[in-house]
Amino acid sequence: MPRPPRLELPGVPLHVIQRGNNRGACFFSDIDRRLYLKTLAESASRVGCAIHAYVLMTNHVHILMTPGERGAAGAMLQEMGRRYVRVINTLHGRTGTLWEGRFKSSLIDSESYFLTCHRYIELNPVRAGVTVDPDAYQWSSYKHYAAGKIDRLITEHATFLSLGTNCLDRQAAYRALFAHEIDQRTLAQIRDAANAGCALGSESFLDSLKDKIGRCVRLPKQGRPPKSGEDEGPAAAVSGKLF
Repeated sequence: MPRPPRLELPGVPLHVIQRGNNRGACFFSDIDRRLYLKTLAESASRVGCAIHAYVLMTNHVHILMTPGERGAAGAMLQEMGRRYVRVINTLHGRTGTLWEGRFKSSLIDSESYFLTCHRYIELNPVRAGVTVDPDAYQWSSYKHYAAGKIDRLITEHATFLSLGTNCLDRQAAYRALFAHEIDQRTLAQIRDAANAGCALGSESFLDSLKDKIGRCVRLPKQGRPPKSGEDEGPAAAVSGKLF
């Protein structure tokens, strides 16, 4: 039975998870990470996707983005995947696939879950035990928002811009969000929505998506237990622990 098409709507934020094949590494050096971000920026610009937040872990990537048209997210990842893997295979003398065949994604309600998903992504290294402070991790969008270190890959979403009337106020308000942990129930909802290819948001948001898309966008009520494999960092890849 063919898989249903991914949930994707122009102008609606999308949380994307791209994993290494068999949970293997997709980055082997900082050169690789810089190449990935450069390729991401070029591909996103070419197909009309706005990148709001990201984190690069050893064996997976999280991206929070908004596609300009339906199918743009898949086109972006397909294009950059081909370009990135070709160079990585040449650099590291390897062959074959690097990424898991099908990326995971979920539509995100910009009013009720956008900034929570934003934090979820940038706190990935903390949950994985790589660092105790997101500011200490180089390969995420956190410093752009919290410290004003300009990242030209980033397009700031209206939800972030609403945090203050100027840059310093917005940065302070954003940092303050990280004083509060994301509760376990919300963590599970974010993970499950992405793994199941569903949407995450308020009742009115979910109802409106169903009307626009023509099919159910909610997680099944009797779903599987929460799955946390997407939060594996370097420590997890070595020890087998999930975060």
